[in-house]
Amino acid sequence: MTQQETITTPVAGGNAGMHSDYLEVRGLSVEFDGFKAVSNVDLTLFQGDLRFLIGPNGAGKTTMIDAITGLVPATGSVQKSGVELLGKKVHQIARLGVGRTFQTASVFEELSVLQNLDIAAGAGRSVWTMLRRRPAEVSESIEQALETIGLSKLRNKPAGTLAHGQKQWLEIGMLLVQNASVLLLDEPVAGMSQEEREETGNLLRRIGGERTVVVVEHDMDFMRNFATSVTVLARGAILAEGSVAEVQADPAVQEAYLGTAAGTGVPHPEPAAEAAARRDGAASSRGSDGQGE
Repeated sequence: MTQQETITTPVAGGNAGMHSDYLEVRGLSVEFDGFKAVSNVDLTLFQGDLRFLIGPNGAGKTTMIDAITGLVPATGSVQKSGVELLGKKVHQIARLGVGRTFQTASVFEELSVLQNLDIAAGAGRSVWTMLRRRPAEVSESIEQALETIGLSKLRNKPAGTLAHGQKQWLEIGMLLVQNASVLLLDEPVAGMSQEEREETGNLLRRIGGERTVVVVEHDMDFMRNFATSVTVLARGAILAEGSVAEVQADPAVQEAYLGTAAGTGVPHPEPAAEAAARRDGAASSRGSDGQGE
């Protein structure tokens, strides 16, 4: 992937000015039949800080972003730049500039890459109207998205024929053309090859400097290579926050991951069975935190 423009890269704590977007979560709780999947979470996310959200299986990571995006009912407060999100419908939250991806990419597989971006850019209008009336020239925002996600040369290829990683990049591109300023990405590298992981990390750096980006992730190597800050969830509550080095050295985090890699002070790797499932792509079909993640 290449990028011709000057890139603002993510930094710990963000690099935004006083008029930049932010996401503020206060006292967020989600309960299912008496079980608290998310418990009184406070979290502040600034533009320009590439935040990774990690934790053991069942920690509440995906459930938390489900709550932020209106997919599950929650109590507490979630504000985007001062605007309350809780209580709003999913499409209203999306129109306020909060976008998310899922563990399995949600793209229109029979349509081309360009058509997928067209539909995303015209969200709210009829799909068929947009397909009939698409102008001959591609809009600047779509051209920029194609360049950013590295799919310019594949613009006319059906989305269903893309490689696994390319589908995830397309889904991120669909958020970019909707002008999403807060991106919540659920395990974006699950099932990817090492090369795709590296490309995805570089993509997150390209988009993360001028947006608020949160990455839910199990891949600790990926987190170490690309996170500017980390929040650790365990049993629905925040266990630790800080830089990668600070989080790795935290005894509570090491305990939550059932031990550390010998002599390294880093969370213990996933069990072999889970790692194998992730390599063959099975991990991308798992459900949310509260139901098996």
